[in-house]
Amino acid sequence: MNRLRKYELAVAVNETDHILGSAQARATVVEYGDLECPNCKQAAPAVRLMLAHFKDRLRFVFRHFPLEEVHSHALLAAQAAEAAGAQGKFWPMHDVLFENQSRLELNDLQMYATRLELDMTRYDFEIADEVYLQRIREHMDGGVRSGVHSTPTFFINGQLCDVSYGLQSLEKGIEAALNA
Repeated sequence: MNRLRKYELAVAVNETDHILGSAQARATVVEYGDLECPNCKQAAPAVRLMLAHFKDRLRFVFRHFPLEEVHSHALLAAQAAEAAGAQGKFWPMHDVLFENQSRLELNDLQMYATRLELDMTRYDFEIADEVYLQRIREHMDGGVRSGVHSTPTFFINGQLCDVSYGLQSLEKGIEAALNA
């Protein structure tokens, strides 16, 4: 009998993650995403709507999974988001990068960092020195160990949620987790 493997989140949510929502939420959604991925860009507003709808019952975690072979700017964009995150502005940078997904060259990223009023000396140093590359690779490794092979990939309370037929399955999965 051929049974499909049930994928589970290999790395538990922790203090180094980028989190929106309450730590006491009954449901946690973890997304492995690529900041240059059009499907991730489409999912981002839906995730925001779900956070607003479920309020304090839901928290959301974003982890990097740049598909470098397909999206040549994804890794650099992830580093820019991490550098912004180190200055308390991960989510604003996350949103700006999705809004400007067709413009992710180094000079574009510097412009976004300036607009977000980051300490540019620190930002430029961290990007040039690839300070956050190891963290991004750790996200990717955790994703691979969790069965991630495309983006976006979502987990609800540690269990893989198949969104290949649309994000309605994510909402239904959250509802199920809240009612469990």
